[in-house]
Amino acid sequence: MTHHATLKATLEGRLKELIARANEIDDDLSALADADWDENAIEAADDEVLERVGRATVEEIRNVRRAIDAIQAGTYGTCIECGDAIAPERLVDLPEATKCMRCA
Repeated sequence: MTHHATLKATLEGRLKELIARANEIDDDLSALADADWDENAIEAADDEVLERVGRATVEEIRNVRRAIDAIQAGTYGTCIECGDAIAPERLVDLPEATKCMRCA
């Protein structure tokens, strides 16, 4: 298996995890409210945190999908903003990176 094939498989696994997390967050946010006022206040605060985590998860899903698409297109490792190469160290740390450090 080539490096890019291995990387693609890793990213696809990550994508599945992120989608499952996003679905769990969506389910939690869709849960019926409690009749207790104090409990509702706590749930509202929890929902705000879940919404922020959900937005971050959706953004990560987008980035992972872009990286998978870039692997398939043969453009993986190229910044989507400026077209320069993304530093290999950045890709090791963040394989779904779609932007170089300057553009990120």
